[in-house]
Amino acid sequence: MTGARIWQRAGLDPAALTRGEANSLAEHLGIVITEIGDDYLRATMPVDARTLQPHGRLHGGASVALAETVGSLAANLTLDPAQQIAVGLDINANHVRPVKTGLVTATARPEALGRTTQIWSIRIVDEQDRLVCVSRLTMAVIPVEQR
Repeated sequence: MTGARIWQRAGLDPAALTRGEANSLAEHLGIVITEIGDDYLRATMPVDARTLQPHGRLHGGASVALAETVGSLAANLTLDPAQQIAVGLDINANHVRPVKTGLVTATARPEALGRTTQIWSIRIVDEQDRLVCVSRLTMAVIPVEQR
């Protein structure tokens, strides 16, 4: 992608986007939208009792939930919400490094923004900027009346 502005809406506010996730899995996991660049969306998630697996490490499913939350939100922000929505079609993830405490940060960037599908890459890093997980999310773009 070019790095050009990809969002359909002006004046996007990370705090407002976070509030839009109220009463959802994202809120339960403590996901907070922190930054919107011209062609990326970034969010954090705490590594705590909500997101740990029994061995005291970040649960892979929590990483995937973070990746899908950030990628799905980003995909929908590229569309006119009166006309289209993006829904998850496929996601995969490679878990690279364990995390036991702190915050992880996910950054979603588009690989392809097509008429009927979008592909997003999501990198999750720890507080030392070390790669924790890399994920690829494919979204189907459908007419809003199909939701």
